[in-house]
Amino acid sequence: MTPKPASRKPSVVVFDLGGVLIDWNPRYLMNRLITDEPRRERFLNEVLTHEFFMALDIAPDSRTAILPAVARHPDYAEEITAYIERFPETISGDFPAMTALVERLKEAGLHVCGLTNWASDTFGLTRPRFPVLKQLRDIVVSGDEGLIKPDPRIFELACRRGGFSAGDAVFIDDSLRNAEAARSFGMAGIHHRSPEKTIAELQALGLPA
Repeated sequence: MTPKPASRKPSVVVFDLGGVLIDWNPRYLMNRLITDEPRRERFLNEVLTHEFFMALDIAPDSRTAILPAVARHPDYAEEITAYIERFPETISGDFPAMTALVERLKEAGLHVCGLTNWASDTFGLTRPRFPVLKQLRDIVVSGDEGLIKPDPRIFELACRRGGFSAGDAVFIDDSLRNAEAARSFGMAGIHHRSPEKTIAELQALGLPA
């Protein structure tokens, strides 16, 4: 979907992190941890649900946040716990094309920042690993704030903290729901599907991507 045109050319680019700048996927760990394929697929589809991740992403403490899932799925207690204990193994690296995009935007003088649904503690472990995250002027983390996308209050917080208005910004997220929430809030929104498509949509907004 083409992003809704902003009222003026954006001067701020707000990036989601997982799936946009950082290559996070629980399957990276679970492919090693659960060798029985049917059991692994059941775990990925029936335990690691949207609700599971939403509960984690709003949490300051992941080990506490997983307790209801452990109670619901005692047969997978070891794997649920391993998801937290071995969280770094769910990330394979960053996306070089997106890292290069961040650098180009910064060099062009744009305000570049982050807005992510991510548990506070596991993000704290991840942040030092990736230089691209140091390129972002500010990162609003759901687990730190007790707010989670697509709640409009977290977009308002990102604007207030960054010192810009919604109409100044374009938000990039691999979740269509979150991109649409940003549009409803007044930002331009890009549903990230590939670096090439996102770069083309930024260029269509007049940005030097």
